Amino acid sequence: MRVLPLADSGLLVELDDLDSVHGLYTALRHQRIPGVVNLVPAARTLLLQLDPRHADPEEIERLVRRTPVEPGGLATEELLRIPVVYDGADLAEVAALTGLTERGVVEEHTGTEWRVAFGGFAPGFGYLTGGSARLEVPRRSESRTRVPRGAVGLAGSFSGVYPRSSPGGWQLIGHTDLEIWRPDRKPPALLRPGVRVRFEEAG
Repeated sequence: MRVLPLADSGLLVELDDLDSVHGLYTALRHQRIPGVVNLVPAARTLLLQLDPRHADPEEIERLVRRTPVEPGGLATEELLRIPVVYDGADLAEVAALTGLTERGVVEEHTGTEWRVAFGGFAPGFGYLTGGSARLEVPRRSESRTRVPRGAVGLAGSFSGVYPRSSPGGWQLIGHTDLEIWRPDRKPPALLRPGVRVRFEEAG
């Protein structure tokens, strides 16, 4: 574990892997540490956003270092069902890369429960893990300049849903009409760390 100061309002904790991030995230969330206003997990780091008026960074760092890190434990009871039309531009390419048929790709994608490991890239974008190992594919060799809102993609061991139109290099296998991100909603993002996800074929 390495703990680094981030400006005057944060601590960045570097860990070995995603499971360790989830373990520390869960442990610290349950402690409700005074002065810590938000916890933001990523692939190998956990950001503690601090209220500089009430936080003692040195004391918080000592507490973090004393906290046992038990891998895993991020999943919540919340289950989000996402209807998907599997018509993505890269569906045939994903089938070729995995050795599956296009129907097989759909069945693998809908056949397991995913969970949101962390957010990033754009507001509301969740990196989903826990899917079938048979769907692990590389990013596209060239990113698209525009991926439409609601596009469902794969990259590495992750799946994700583009919350708005943006550039992107994930392999697109379908789309959903579900509004993943809406600023006037509370909370704005449906795909928050720990949320369980089931993809369901629509149309």
